[in-house]
Order: sequence, then C-alpha cells, then structure tokens
Amino acid sequence: MQKTSRELESYIELLKLILPEFLIENFNLTSFKNSEENLHLYFEEKATTPKEFTAVELISKGFLDEVTIQDFPLRGKLVYLHIKRRRWTNKTTREIIKRDWTLVAKGTRMTHEFAAFLKEINR
Repeated sequence: MQKTSRELESYIELLKLILPEFLIENFNLTSFKNSEENLHLYFEEKATTPKEFTAVELISKGFLDEVTIQDFPLRGKLVYLHIKRRRWTNKTTREIIKRDWTLVAKGTRMTHEFAAFLKEINR
C-alpha cells in the first residue's frame, strides 16, 4: 500500500531516532511495507548535487539499481532498507557520476552500525 507524502513525513521524526542520520538527511522515504515478520523501508537519494562536484554542471539521470541492506531488528521484526542511489551525468563530458556512499559494512549486507553491534555482542 503506497503512502502519501504527508503520511511518510509523519514517520520521519521517529525514523530519525532509529536509522542512521546520514540516511534520513540524504534520502527520502518513499514507501514502506510492514508485515508480522518484516519491515521494509524504501528510500531514494535526494536530488541535491553532490558537494564534491559543485564546480561541475550535473544532470540527475535516474537511479542506480536498488541495494537492500539488513538493519537492526525492531520489535522482533527483520528490518530491510531498500536504497536507490542517484545517477548523475556531467553535462559537459557526459561522464556518469554517483556519490561514493559507504552504506554497507565490508563483507556484510548490513549497515555499519548493525555490523558493529553484532561484532560487539559476539565478544
């Protein structure tokens, strides 16, 4: 079931307490699916020009393939973050550019915070 922008915005304040800050600051929550076992949150990168390319004229050209990351479980539910990163084109050179987000801890399909948490509880 698709949620309206107003409905999704009402969840942002709560999500700020649960999810990594960079995610809320740089991505828009577009939808979510909630079941007895899972919570799926869908995000798209905001259409703000990457700071490292402010001297270059870029055009947003859609999104890269969606990445799914497992995050901290909430209330016994597995949480999955579905993230779509923007693809930019340099207007002069036609080079494809994307931000270098380090969303996934090396060797895992989880956020860095969740990977650190699991590492800590295994000590």
